[in-house]
Amino acid sequence: MSNKVKTVLAVDLGGTKLLIGEVTKNGEILNKKKFFSDVTSQERALNSIKEAIVTYWNNGCIGEVIAIGISAVGRINIQDATWYEINPKISEPINLRTELKDITKLPIFAANDVNCATIAEKILGDGKNVDDFIYINFGTGIAAGIVQGKKLLFGSTYNSGEVGHMVVDYDSSTQCICGRYGCVEPLASGLGISERAKELIDKYPSTNLKEDQNGRIGLPELIKAYEDNDPIAQTVLNRATQAAACLIMNLVYTTDPKKVILGGGMLNGGWFIKHIKEYLNDEAMRFVTDGLEVTNLNPNEIALKGAAMLALKEGKV
Repeated sequence: MSNKVKTVLAVDLGGTKLLIGEVTKNGEILNKKKFFSDVTSQERALNSIKEAIVTYWNNGCIGEVIAIGISAVGRINIQDATWYEINPKISEPINLRTELKDITKLPIFAANDVNCATIAEKILGDGKNVDDFIYINFGTGIAAGIVQGKKLLFGSTYNSGEVGHMVVDYDSSTQCICGRYGCVEPLASGLGISERAKELIDKYPSTNLKEDQNGRIGLPELIKAYEDNDPIAQTVLNRATQAAACLIMNLVYTTDPKKVILGGGMLNGGWFIKHIKEYLNDEAMRFVTDGLEVTNLNPNEIALKGAAMLALKEGKV
């Protein structure tokens, strides 16, 4: 019998990077490595996952690995680990268990990134003592995990939680990739606020806002400009925080949670949640008795830990 601690080899596949590491049942990451990822197709993304697992496995594991847990962008069947799509335009269904089983011969479990983050929150974070809560991720995009009666909701087609496509402004001229106008994601996500700011630059030639080398205008730059009374930053961020608050209140009325937990890169520094709270209605939030808060889990590791917890629970979350 091995004296090594039992671990899960967890994988978190993002848009540009892949994180792989061994995670214990307590959520401790014993070791982790970062790889580049390619999600321009599911086949390329699958190859990124395979390469990471093979490389890590061949270099030797610290603990006794008992399962593989995978977090990936897109829509995933938690029951059989079929990865249906990265997004509606990149849809090449792949069964991750079938494709990866021969590498380690270990059981494989998979869910999408925000569901994995919610699982981590449910087992390791501030959701562990709450039967009903919402985890909302504000990052490049916007999505949520909804826990009701201690169970994470996945939906009939494993598409639950795509709240970025909830309309919060019916008068908006901003069109979402889904085709509708006024969705919260293009108004309040990291990518969305960058695009909205870029649209206004020609209108305000005196602004100091500029695109970075990746063609983006980041939240830190917008916040600094906001405090300097830049009209672009104030227009974009006031609209973003109002839209985010509207989303939160809509979800509160829909699901009646005891707690709302926010995560993702947009929450760094505390500015975003502070200004969201200015738009929250007391009547809407009166039954959220455990409050609105930012996750205490590391945003760079939360999905990795959630993938590990998913595997340890054998998909029963």
